[in-house]
Amino acid sequence: MTATTSTTAPPTTAPTSSTAIPAAPAADSRVLGLAHYAARGVLEQILTRHGLTFQQQVALRAAVTTENPQTWDGLVAQVHVSLKADPAGIRTVLDELLAKGLLVADGDGTHLLATDAGRELTAAVGAAVAPVSARIWGGIPADDLAAAGRVLALVTERADAELAALTEG
Repeated sequence: MTATTSTTAPPTTAPTSSTAIPAAPAADSRVLGLAHYAARGVLEQILTRHGLTFQQQVALRAAVTTENPQTWDGLVAQVHVSLKADPAGIRTVLDELLAKGLLVADGDGTHLLATDAGRELTAAVGAAVAPVSARIWGGIPADDLAAAGRVLALVTERADAELAALTEG
Protein backbone atom coordinates (compact mmCIF):
# COMPACT_ATOMS: atom_id res chain seq x y z
CA MET A 1 0.00 0.00 0.00
CA THR A 2 1.35 3.44 -0.90
CA ALA A 3 0.71 6.61 0.94
CA THR A 4 -0.64 9.58 -0.91
CA THR A 5 0.14 13.17 -0.07
CA SER A 6 -2.03 16.12 -0.70
CA THR A 7 -0.66 18.72 -3.10
CA THR A 8 -3.12 21.40 -2.17
CA ALA A 9 -2.06 24.04 0.28
CA PRO A 10 -4.09 24.55 3.41
CA PRO A 11 -6.51 27.44 3.25
CA THR A 12 -5.18 30.75 4.46
CA THR A 13 -7.08 33.17 6.58
CA ALA A 14 -7.22 36.79 5.52
CA PRO A 15 -6.59 39.39 8.19
CA THR A 16 -9.81 40.70 9.67
CA SER A 17 -8.55 44.25 10.10
CA SER A 18 -6.54 46.51 7.84
CA THR A 19 -5.03 48.10 10.94
CA ALA A 20 -3.54 44.89 12.29
CA ILE A 21 0.20 45.20 12.66
CA PRO A 22 1.89 42.35 10.82
CA ALA A 23 4.78 40.42 12.30
CA ALA A 24 7.87 42.23 11.14
CA PRO A 25 11.60 41.88 11.18
CA ALA A 26 13.60 43.89 13.69
CA ALA A 27 14.16 47.48 12.64
CA ASP A 28 17.36 48.06 10.71
CA SER A 29 18.59 50.36 7.95
CA ARG A 30 16.79 48.40 5.24
CA VAL A 31 13.43 48.39 7.04
CA LEU A 32 13.80 52.09 7.82
CA GLY A 33 14.68 52.84 4.19
CA LEU A 34 11.75 50.85 2.83
CA ALA A 35 9.32 52.68 5.14
CA HIS A 36 10.85 56.05 4.24
CA TYR A 37 10.66 55.48 0.50
CA ALA A 38 7.15 54.05 0.66
CA ALA A 39 5.89 57.09 2.56
CA ARG A 40 7.93 59.47 0.43
CA GLY A 41 6.53 57.90 -2.73
CA VAL A 42 3.02 58.66 -1.51
CA LEU A 43 4.00 62.22 -0.60
CA GLU A 44 5.72 62.82 -3.94
CA GLN A 45 2.56 61.76 -5.82
CA ILE A 46 0.61 64.38 -3.89
CA LEU A 47 3.32 67.01 -4.35
CA THR A 48 3.43 66.41 -8.11
CA ARG A 49 -0.29 67.21 -8.29
CA HIS A 50 0.54 70.54 -6.67
CA GLY A 51 3.54 71.26 -8.90
CA LEU A 52 6.19 70.77 -6.21
CA THR A 53 9.18 68.51 -5.77
CA PHE A 54 10.02 66.97 -2.43
CA GLN A 55 12.98 69.33 -1.97
CA GLN A 56 10.85 72.36 -2.84
CA GLN A 57 8.22 71.32 -0.32
CA VAL A 58 10.81 70.93 2.45
CA ALA A 59 12.30 74.36 1.71
CA LEU A 60 8.92 76.07 1.34
CA ARG A 61 7.64 74.53 4.55
CA ALA A 62 10.77 75.75 6.36
CA ALA A 63 10.12 79.28 5.11
CA VAL A 64 6.41 79.15 5.94
CA THR A 65 6.84 77.79 9.46
CA THR A 66 9.64 80.07 10.63
CA GLU A 67 8.77 82.82 13.11
CA ASN A 68 11.21 85.32 11.60
CA PRO A 69 12.29 85.83 8.00
CA GLN A 70 15.32 83.70 7.19
CA THR A 71 18.46 84.88 5.46
CA TRP A 72 19.46 82.88 2.41
CA ASP A 73 22.20 81.17 4.43
CA GLY A 74 19.86 80.55 7.35
CA LEU A 75 17.23 78.91 5.16
CA VAL A 76 19.88 76.86 3.33
CA ALA A 77 21.23 75.67 6.70
CA GLN A 78 17.75 74.79 7.98
CA VAL A 79 16.93 72.76 4.85
CA HIS A 80 20.38 71.15 4.94
CA VAL A 81 19.65 69.82 8.44
CA SER A 82 16.53 68.11 7.08
CA LEU A 83 17.76 66.88 3.72
CA LYS A 84 21.53 66.55 4.16
CA ALA A 85 21.68 67.92 0.61
CA ASP A 86 24.42 69.95 -1.03
CA PRO A 87 24.00 73.66 -0.15
CA ALA A 88 24.39 74.63 -3.82
CA GLY A 89 21.48 72.33 -4.69
CA ILE A 90 19.39 73.85 -1.91
CA ARG A 91 20.10 77.34 -3.30
CA THR A 92 18.87 76.12 -6.68
CA VAL A 93 15.66 74.91 -5.01
CA LEU A 94 15.22 78.33 -3.38
CA ASP A 95 15.71 79.99 -6.77
CA GLU A 96 12.99 77.70 -8.18
CA LEU A 97 10.61 78.73 -5.39
CA LEU A 98 11.39 82.40 -6.08
CA ALA A 99 10.69 81.87 -9.80
CA LYS A 100 7.33 80.24 -8.95
CA GLY A 101 6.39 83.20 -6.76
CA LEU A 102 6.22 81.05 -3.63
CA LEU A 103 9.11 82.87 -1.96
CA VAL A 104 10.15 86.50 -2.28
CA ALA A 105 13.32 88.30 -1.26
CA ASP A 106 12.88 91.29 1.02
CA GLY A 107 13.76 94.82 -0.10
CA ASP A 108 17.52 94.46 0.28
CA GLY A 109 17.54 90.80 -0.84
CA THR A 110 19.01 89.40 2.37
CA HIS A 111 15.92 87.61 3.67
CA LEU A 112 13.50 85.20 2.05
CA LEU A 113 9.81 85.28 2.88
CA ALA A 114 6.98 82.97 1.96
CA THR A 115 4.40 84.69 -0.21
CA ASP A 116 0.66 84.33 0.28
CA ALA A 117 0.73 81.86 -2.62
CA GLY A 118 3.48 79.89 -0.85
CA ARG A 119 1.51 79.74 2.39
CA GLU A 120 -1.68 78.76 0.54
CA LEU A 121 0.13 76.00 -1.36
CA THR A 122 1.66 74.67 1.86
CA ALA A 123 -1.80 74.60 3.44
CA ALA A 124 -3.29 72.85 0.38
CA VAL A 125 -0.55 70.21 0.41
CA GLY A 126 -1.08 69.71 4.14
CA ALA A 127 -4.82 69.26 3.60
CA ALA A 128 -4.20 66.71 0.84
CA VAL A 129 -1.63 64.79 2.89
CA ALA A 130 -3.63 64.70 6.14
CA PRO A 131 -6.18 61.99 5.24
CA VAL A 132 -3.53 59.83 3.57
CA SER A 133 -1.26 60.19 6.58
CA ALA A 134 -4.15 59.27 8.87
CA ARG A 135 -4.71 56.07 6.89
CA ILE A 136 -1.01 55.19 7.00
CA TRP A 137 -0.46 55.93 10.70
CA GLY A 138 -3.95 55.21 12.00
CA GLY A 139 -4.47 52.25 14.27
CA ILE A 140 -0.85 51.95 15.35
CA PRO A 141 -0.82 51.76 19.15
CA ALA A 142 0.52 54.87 20.89
CA ASP A 143 3.13 52.81 22.77
CA ASP A 144 4.46 51.45 19.48
CA LEU A 145 4.65 54.95 18.00
CA ALA A 146 6.45 56.21 21.10
CA ALA A 147 8.97 53.35 20.96
CA ALA A 148 9.53 53.87 17.24
CA GLY A 149 9.97 57.60 17.82
CA ARG A 150 12.63 56.99 20.46
CA VAL A 151 14.50 54.55 18.25
CA LEU A 152 14.33 56.80 15.18
CA ALA A 153 15.52 59.82 17.19
CA LEU A 154 18.52 57.81 18.39
CA VAL A 155 19.25 56.52 14.89
CA THR A 156 19.05 60.09 13.55
CA GLU A 157 21.40 61.37 16.25
CA ARG A 158 23.95 58.62 15.58
CA ALA A 159 23.71 58.95 11.80
CA ASP A 160 24.17 62.74 12.06
CA ALA A 161 27.30 62.15 14.18
CA GLU A 162 28.66 59.66 11.65
CA LEU A 163 27.94 62.05 8.77
CA ALA A 164 29.71 64.87 10.60
CA ALA A 165 32.74 62.65 11.18
CA LEU A 166 32.81 61.59 7.54
CA THR A 167 32.55 65.13 6.22
CA GLU A 168 35.22 66.45 8.59
CA GLY A 169 37.77 63.85 7.53
